[in-house]
Amino acid sequence: MHAARLDGFLADRDAWQASQCSIAKAMDVVGTRSAMLILREAYYGTTRFDDFARRVGITEAVAAARLRELTAEGLFERRPYKKPGQRTRYEYILTEKGRDLLPAVLALMQWGDKYLQGERGGPLGLSDDATGDPVRVEVRSTEREVPLEELRLTPNFTEEQARRAMRRTDPANR
Repeated sequence: MHAARLDGFLADRDAWQASQCSIAKAMDVVGTRSAMLILREAYYGTTRFDDFARRVGITEAVAAARLRELTAEGLFERRPYKKPGQRTRYEYILTEKGRDLLPAVLALMQWGDKYLQGERGGPLGLSDDATGDPVRVEVRSTEREVPLEELRLTPNFTEEQARRAMRRTDPANR
């Protein structure tokens, strides 16, 4: 069976719900196509509003909404700049929180290259600038790449703490 191993109270999958799921919370922040493509462009060096809209191929209204959301979530910081004779405008600079999403975005790129681009693979390669070695995202321990069926999920809290958290997030208990 190709599945992760669930330890502790997680082993009884009918006894708990993933109500505090970090994947769901992350998708609430970056779960739109335009948000992910804006992040892609930021990783490639884009900082200015007009460039995000143009390079991602979205309307200014959508670009404004996504940049506002991503800034409110702390993935971007707005910094003022002014060209001579023009009004003050803002650049969008990735924060540490935004830069820390890079492995997730690269993992999506790697998956798309493998399964959606055909035999040739994706249009871009990733390499270490210092060595020229190819770069890829993988699930690793300190010793090796870990396949799904050898991945173990363990609770970071007690079963009682999990129950309390689920009661706080269950709409029926509000």
